[in-house]
Amino acid sequence: MRKIAFLRSVGIRRADPYVQRAVRALAAEGIEAGLFHTSGAAGDEDFPGHRQRLDRAVTPRELADAVAAWGADAAVSISLPCENALRDAAAKAFLDAEGIPTVMTPLAATMLLVDKWETKRLCERAGLPVPEGFRVDSDLLAGRGLAVPGYRDALRVRAEQTGYPLMAKPVWDSTSMGIRALRSPVELDAYLDAHLDAHIDAHIGARIDAPLPPGPAAVSAVVEQVVEGDLCSVDIVGRPGAYTVLPLCWTGRAGAEPVFTFADLRWCGPREEADAAFGEVARTLVDLCESLGVYGSVNVDMVHTGGRFVILEVNPRIGGATTLSCAASGTNTFTSLARMARGLPVTGGTARRAGWAIEFLAGDGVPPEVVAELRRSVSVVTAHELVIDGASHGDIVVITLAEGEEERTVKALTELHEATGFPAAGVLGKISSLLNR
Repeated sequence: MRKIAFLRSVGIRRADPYVQRAVRALAAEGIEAGLFHTSGAAGDEDFPGHRQRLDRAVTPRELADAVAAWGADAAVSISLPCENALRDAAAKAFLDAEGIPTVMTPLAATMLLVDKWETKRLCERAGLPVPEGFRVDSDLLAGRGLAVPGYRDALRVRAEQTGYPLMAKPVWDSTSMGIRALRSPVELDAYLDAHLDAHIDAHIGARIDAPLPPGPAAVSAVVEQVVEGDLCSVDIVGRPGAYTVLPLCWTGRAGAEPVFTFADLRWCGPREEADAAFGEVARTLVDLCESLGVYGSVNVDMVHTGGRFVILEVNPRIGGATTLSCAASGTNTFTSLARMARGLPVTGGTARRAGWAIEFLAGDGVPPEVVAELRRSVSVVTAHELVIDGASHGDIVVITLAEGEEERTVKALTELHEATGFPAAGVLGKISSLLNR
């Protein structure tokens, strides 16, 4: 084993510092790592190895050819969101056929998991709680292909049976994109009209089989009941026979209004009652991974409500809270994936939480001297700009602390706020409330 390629579709800084640690550990054993990425810039400090930027529209075949031309002995997918995981799963088929084993869930299973309706059905069959809901097919709604005159009325009836308020989300999308709140029959009709209008606009003066325009109004969707509670996620990493369940990460509140994924404080820490209740859910999720042949990492989004966990999505990729779960458990998902690429054993079971990890948005352009002072006050895992689809959301920070250090950490952050205004008062208040529970 001389070279391992890492396939990436978003800025590599979201994997800081764990991907760098994994790459340096490989280098210490004489293995070169290569980054094949389609977004963001990457320097030596971001990825200390070979780096090759590819076009965002690169095909799976082209991606596989680039990896093979570099001379990779194995490859690992660390792409997100789900459409890029699908790209990598297709590239895996080409790479595997060329004798370059690739750590990524096989294409057939990936295609099921990136489809929210298929995922819901898989979870139901596994005995996992999911929100009640139904599928909206945009082609049937627009009378495209088979004419089904009663389809719109059937959707209205299903909505009434499910009960308002409802949430509509594209069958294929992720990171909270395209979600719409539907609070009444009037809002449902407006949502359905938007689907129909999009189809009409697409075909004025065009062939009847012309492709539809992009956008949430023109795509099939899952409409489901709103589940209110605490949003949380968990990463499961490994291969059949050996899956590691990382600690639960808490990422905000779920309700009738969609929220930006990083809008609230995100954290991993002690929550004894919920942790105990999650044990059986974790076992069922591992069984689901086994049945699908998951090979690499999956990220499961859930709502904790009334003492139970309701499954929203099972994403066939690393998650947006992977850094949090690594920081809180002292594990490294990227090291585990690299071990799999080398054919080395990986440990299954539950990764124990080693302490607290807290992630928060810190505003635009936090001065370097303030970040330096933060690092002197508390243990900082990472602090960098958060860029999603080319748009900056300011800086994002992850800190850690051991249990028993809550009071000292709040005091240190309060003194830093009084001296510099950082972290913002609202963020400091949330951290104080969390650690002083």
